[in-house]
Amino acid sequence: MFSRGQLIFALVFAITFIIAIIWAYSKDKVDNKKFFKGSYKILLFSLFVFFALFGIVKLKHLFFP
Repeated sequence: MFSRGQLIFALVFAITFIIAIIWAYSKDKVDNKKFFKGSYKILLFSLFVFFALFGIVKLKHLFFP
């Protein structure tokens, strides 16, 4: 299915990518707290809108098949 070289490349790439993500997150951790405080409210509102629309569609199909 995959050659030995492809598997080694995938493993090295995955490890390097994970390390880079952790490093970048640790650098931005302080700035994220400063610039994005209160962003959970936007997430909660978006989830509310999504579930409200989902409910409306389900009710529409229930009453008007």
